Amino acid sequence: MTINRGLMTAVAVPILLLGACARPGVAGESGTPGSAAPVTESTTADPAAIALRVEYRGGFVPAETIPSRIPLFTFYADGRAVTEGPVTLIYPGAALPNMQEIKISADRLRELTDAAVAAGVKSGADFGTPGVADIPSTRISVVTAGGEQVVEVMALSEASPDDQNLTAAQQAARKRLTEFLATLHAQFADAASPPAEPYRAERVAVLATPYQETGDGAGGAPVKWPAADLPGGFLNEQLRINCLTVDGAEKDEVLALAAKANERTPWESAGKKWQIKFRPLLPDEKECADLRRQA
Repeated sequence: MTINRGLMTAVAVPILLLGACARPGVAGESGTPGSAAPVTESTTADPAAIALRVEYRGGFVPAETIPSRIPLFTFYADGRAVTEGPVTLIYPGAALPNMQEIKISADRLRELTDAAVAAGVKSGADFGTPGVADIPSTRISVVTAGGEQVVEVMALSEASPDDQNLTAAQQAARKRLTEFLATLHAQFADAASPPAEPYRAERVAVLATPYQETGDGAGGAPVKWPAADLPGGFLNEQLRINCLTVDGAEKDEVLALAAKANERTPWESAGKKWQIKFRPLLPDEKECADLRRQA
């Protein structure tokens, strides 16, 4: 059985609250969804500039998983697009995420960014606050000729159509946005699109925490860490999450070992054992600090 991790918004394991839910008004309290002019030519020549991104923010999920969370979709100015593909539902899961990449034309990218604006991605648009709690918000950003437009919508797919906290206009705005996201899912699944290929990151962030034995032996035998000593510097001192990055030949050696490991594999470095989450960095991400934005 496979499942797309990008569609999972809750995990039934012991959890910590980190950025529990969207702040009231984050999605805006005024304005009409879709009223921005649908003109989306980028003003930058940087091919790694983000043209369109969809990601989850906050939520009542395991706090240690948030820095490694992968955006649902990221489309870049040069037509590259990256998402996380389906994964097999097994325990323990694979050590490496199944990240996929496609390349679309400039015309198609413009169509998608225009469609985002038409669907209501306009800073200040009102999507309301439903009567649910602890659900991640869906943050969508798109670069237009008039600047970046951003909305952050709480419980976009989880809110009930009968939620009394939402007006008819807010429900309609949410429906348009949900239909737009279906278009992005189809872009990766559409047989007419270029087939998705594995995403090859230039750098990989290694998120390390002290290893905790569970007694089930699911992680297998410890693996000797082949790169610079773990754990790296603190990314989140309170949660004791450390991070370092690997690239070049060192990255290739790490990925070769990780491909044979699982998410519970203990890694040995400097006389200690560590639990690792591997997070391939996206084209706009250069260092561990770039992952802090997701909290």
